[in-house]
Amino acid sequence: MKQILSIVLLSAVFFTSCKKDEINNTDEKVGHSRVTNFPEISIKGDRLIILNEGATYTEPGATALIKGAAVQYQTNGTVNTAVPGVYNLTYSAQNADGYSASDWRTVVVIGNSVAANDFSGNYNRAATGTTTTWRKKATGVYEIDNPGGAVTGYGLKAIVVNYQGNKIKIPRQLGVDPSGSPIEVSTGSETYTPETGTYSWIFLAPGYGTASRTFVKQ
Repeated sequence: MKQILSIVLLSAVFFTSCKKDEINNTDEKVGHSRVTNFPEISIKGDRLIILNEGATYTEPGATALIKGAAVQYQTNGTVNTAVPGVYNLTYSAQNADGYSASDWRTVVVIGNSVAANDFSGNYNRAATGTTTTWRKKATGVYEIDNPGGAVTGYGLKAIVVNYQGNKIKIPRQLGVDPSGSPIEVSTGSETYTPETGTYSWIFLAPGYGTASRTFVKQ
């Protein structure tokens, strides 16, 4: 009888132990760990939008999802088409656990004051002996080849804008590298002196560092 009782007690202990270690996976939990579903967000429309002063800007918005379902997102930044400039917009979404995702867009407002300007042409960077070419696409808008003035930079193309007076900038955008792949580029600390056809900027792109680069029109 004692032997039978012992077997019963051992069986009960084993069963209880198995119950504690039992793992039930659900959409919300895997074992004893809670599942978090990360947000995803992507802009609608163009990443770089260029408008003339006084034009109407219609916000394309973004798509934000968590686990395939649409969720709300926040937009940081505004656009005022009455004021020429470069406007950076950031779209972000966050889940209940505080994890977030973001995407971005750049809107440029070209001022009426640049209508007579023409900065197209070839510019030499003495530091490397290379040439950067500006091709005018529209008022205040140019396509630039080799914006960093690098020996290996030919074929890297982006849009540079003259948005007010003599102010220039490569707004944040996805340019195209020599292989044809997209590459995020922009500039900082820009100056343009039309009297000498000289400009300088910090070209911001992978592998280019933070040194100022100077170019002189040929």
